[in-house]
Amino acid sequence: MFFDNLETLQPRFDASYSGGDFVGIAIDTELRALCPGAALGRSGGSNSAVKDERLTERVRIAQELHDTLLQGFVAASMHLHVAVDRLSSECPEKQRFTDIAQMVDRVLDEGRCALQGLRPRSEPGASLGVALARVPSDLGFAPPSGFRVVVLGREKALRLGLLDEVYRIGREAIVNACRHSQAKEIEAEVEYRPTELRIAVRDNGRGMGPQELEGGRRGHWGLGGMRERADRIGARLRLWSRVALGTEVELCVPGWIAFEPPEGRSAV
Repeated sequence: MFFDNLETLQPRFDASYSGGDFVGIAIDTELRALCPGAALGRSGGSNSAVKDERLTERVRIAQELHDTLLQGFVAASMHLHVAVDRLSSECPEKQRFTDIAQMVDRVLDEGRCALQGLRPRSEPGASLGVALARVPSDLGFAPPSGFRVVVLGREKALRLGLLDEVYRIGREAIVNACRHSQAKEIEAEVEYRPTELRIAVRDNGRGMGPQELEGGRRGHWGLGGMRERADRIGARLRLWSRVALGTEVELCVPGWIAFEPPEGRSAV
């Protein structure tokens, strides 16, 4: 079965870059995944107080998001649907506005799930490669003609919660490339290795300097969000970039975290 922007071979960009051409940042959190309740090098005496403080702050932020952004999106969605309903069926732009209204509704559903600590329902037989290939169209972006998703290796079933986290990291990398890189080619790889799941998103766009790569763009939280998600699931996130040469984001998730255990074997 074939999908738009989804390939099974591994194309390469025409330009070749050496490792020394890139600024790189690596975040390795596999050890924390083995001991999720432990802080390395510290005693656990204050863990309870820290957790209570973090929980209180998360509840406050969730309430603020609900009362501001979410409610604002709900109001905007209602007005948008009313406006679409008033458009004549002969209006050439009606379908476009209908698609936008549906996109806003999807974002609202995801926002509600996030605030409630729930996972959105996955489509039956959902494929990570297919989901990543649909990112630009789902979010209303016009990707470059060179956008493609490549799936390598034999696809394996992913744990339900893990599938959502990995998809969101990959989606953020694709969205950043579409919005900011000015690239002519964007390529995402989903590789099912024997001992790990690997996701890589690379572009040949404008790239980032060391300061931007470390702290992200001013007023944006995309890179920080990807790092936090990787940390939470015990994955390794690496970023390479250089101004005018492009950017690559790589996520590696150990197989025992990523893959559903074979039938007849219990999870470790």
